[in-house]
Amino acid sequence: MIKKEIYKRLYKDYSKKYLDKIILSAFFSILVAGSTSSIAWLLDPAIKKLFIEKDQTLIIFIPLMIILAFTIKGLSLYFAKATMIGVGEEIKKKLQYDMIDTLIGTDTQIIDKKHSGKFISNLTYDVTHITNLLSNAILTLFKDSLTLIGLLTVMFLQNWKLALISIIMIPLASISAKTLGKRINKVATEAQEKSGFLTTYLVELFKNHKLIKIFQKEKYERDRADQHLTQLKEKNQKIQTVFVRMSPIMETLTGIMIAVLIFYSGKLMAKGEVDINNFFSFLAAMMLAYQPVRALSTLNMVLNQGISAASRILPIIDQKNNINDSVSANILKIKKANINFKNLNFSYEIDESETLRSLNLEFEGGKMTSLVGHSGSGKSTILNLIPRFYDAQSGDITIDNQSIYQSTIKSLREEVSMVSQETTLFDDTVKNNIKYANENATDEEINKVAKLSHCDEFINNLPNKFETLIGENGVRLSGGEKQRLSIARAMLKKSSIILLDEATSSLDSETESKIQEALKILTKDKTTIVIAHRLSTILNSNNIYVIDSGKVVANGNHEDLIVKSELYKNFYEKQIQK
Repeated sequence: MIKKEIYKRLYKDYSKKYLDKIILSAFFSILVAGSTSSIAWLLDPAIKKLFIEKDQTLIIFIPLMIILAFTIKGLSLYFAKATMIGVGEEIKKKLQYDMIDTLIGTDTQIIDKKHSGKFISNLTYDVTHITNLLSNAILTLFKDSLTLIGLLTVMFLQNWKLALISIIMIPLASISAKTLGKRINKVATEAQEKSGFLTTYLVELFKNHKLIKIFQKEKYERDRADQHLTQLKEKNQKIQTVFVRMSPIMETLTGIMIAVLIFYSGKLMAKGEVDINNFFSFLAAMMLAYQPVRALSTLNMVLNQGISAASRILPIIDQKNNINDSVSANILKIKKANINFKNLNFSYEIDESETLRSLNLEFEGGKMTSLVGHSGSGKSTILNLIPRFYDAQSGDITIDNQSIYQSTIKSLREEVSMVSQETTLFDDTVKNNIKYANENATDEEINKVAKLSHCDEFINNLPNKFETLIGENGVRLSGGEKQRLSIARAMLKKSSIILLDEATSSLDSETESKIQEALKILTKDKTTIVIAHRLSTILNSNNIYVIDSGKVVANGNHEDLIVKSELYKNFYEKQIQK
């Protein structure tokens, strides 16, 4: 996106809504400019009347006017900044919400390719720079431009010749800032990337803390941390160094200008063209102009940072999903929930070999069907295709002879419950984690599924029972407890299709047996597809597919497969007949 398009987009989507507050801030900026200029202007009569002419009639009035000017400046500056702070925080919230909203609604296939650390960095680091662009930068533009104009007016009124000389400093400072600003874009992008890597690393530290301890990798991780922090420090240091380079430039320019003014003013005073009171009033105006000139000269760098950040964030917000409802999509109507895969081909990447090839499967409605095969054979992929987490490149999947690709995604997913081998829980109460499947569920229904999944056994031992906070991803629960909560959640949804991907992998034999009993009750008259490496959990399946390298190599019940499938027989002998 080019700068012009980015500015238009930011104004339309984020700034326009707060135009009234921005105008209000501009009004206060006018007061700041007026009061600042009046301070410099008041020095002329103050010096002339009080010190040169020794006129005592204004000895109280002029100091009071100076106090009033400073008071108005302070209050106006406060209200201008407070107004834009509010605008900035609102814009920041909107940007972050839009990003999170995109994340929530994005295809699983896209999310799998995302770098979580970079996204978090975008959400914090980049959003801050855009907020600065749309709040602080706007305020600076109003406040300092108007103040500079007011002070230049005072300077021209005092002596136009001296004013012309002073104006030379403004383009010189701007040129320097523009040159330095070009370096900001590249360095800021690099800093954002390093910030993303650091965020990812911190997430890994939390997740793998036990692993670090058991392998005694504390020193190794400290070295990695030092490397990440050093790289980020270097990039941030470069950015700050670019900014502070303006200081010697501005100080040198100011020194030169004061020296030139003193020299030239001396010449003009000798000719009687400038009085001492005019000179000090002019000098005060010029010194007061130092801050707005400095602020405006660095504005270009702030703009560059904001535009660079926006160029990274807006494409994220504009991310388009590949998995959408077709124009003619219909609401899926379930009768028996028969699922059929028809000549299905699928690969995760276009240039990769196919994960599933010419796959034909039949999952009978109301029955339990199991998938068996080596890791990486395509079993989990089959499950992920049913709720359209991914879409096949060719072929079709039908439910009761209705193509899922011609059904609305909402109506499809309403009929599917899933329990994955990677148990996912939220940092919330036990009750809310179960209720996540159905926010309208009654306490009675929650208690029922908790009992069916044998969650009640450990819930009753928790400090606050169902109201107990379980921590991030259920950190306070055992693997088996987390898995049982996940199963209870799936039970509560009461869907027609149940997908179980290693649903009992974290359970002991006794609990696993109880869960199997509960699942029989849950899955009665429902289509259930089970993936399990432990064959003991699927021996009673109505049908078992043996999957190898994305193809069906055998199918039947347990007894059939023992006879006709060498692969299945090997699985069975290794696990059951030990």
